[in-house]
Amino acid sequence: MIISVTNQKGGVGKTTTAVNISAALALNGRRVLLVDSDSQAHSTKSCVRDSEHNDRSLYDVLMHPEYKIQSAIMKSTVPGLDVAISRMSMAKLEASLLGQIDGHFRLKDVLEPVRDRYDFILIDTPPTLGLITLNALVASSHLLIPIQSSYLCLEGTDDLLETIEKVRRVANPGLQILGVLITLHDTRTNIAKDVVERIQRVFGDKVFHTHISKSVKIEESPAYKESIFTYAASSTGALQYRKVAEEILERAKN
Repeated sequence: MIISVTNQKGGVGKTTTAVNISAALALNGRRVLLVDSDSQAHSTKSCVRDSEHNDRSLYDVLMHPEYKIQSAIMKSTVPGLDVAISRMSMAKLEASLLGQIDGHFRLKDVLEPVRDRYDFILIDTPPTLGLITLNALVASSHLLIPIQSSYLCLEGTDDLLETIEKVRRVANPGLQILGVLITLHDTRTNIAKDVVERIQRVFGDKVFHTHISKSVKIEESPAYKESIFTYAASSTGALQYRKVAEEILERAKN
């Protein structure tokens, strides 16, 4: 299963979700690869030590067919979790691939040799619907969409759903929405409760039962290059991401 964690709206906890769900699945005994396709490289910085010592990153692999994805993969701080690292150079990729006949398929092609090595591959995507995100959608079997329980939460959702439909028609007919994850949820406010109801009306049973609450521990953990499970294993955030991973494993059976 290849899962793109995507939402073109920034600040919804996308990278946090990609890192911590990857970690939760790995700690559950699964072999997991996290692919950092964002030029900000926050997934890489969150759970890989000394990534600057690796000569190659995902950008190099996507730009040069002679390089293999294995050269950009490093061990994370979580046992069982590998990361295909990113760097700022990813910001140049869109311009480089624009007009290339295989521009939308590069990521799918480079992941093909390692698909069988992992039970799950998760792709952390940029907060845009550009060529890099399209590469992720083409390469994926499923999508996980984090949505913050805020007033403007569904802003841009129509554009995302329209893009998903275009990808299905043109390049990846099997692409499915695995689930919608409500993030940065504040149970104390009425507006958050109203927003959850709106999200559920739009996405129905695709919405995960578990919501991710606002959490200082979750925000702090990347600074120590740790997932929430090693930084604050008994925290509410750790418990919630474990439950989301369990829901993913259950949905993966169907």
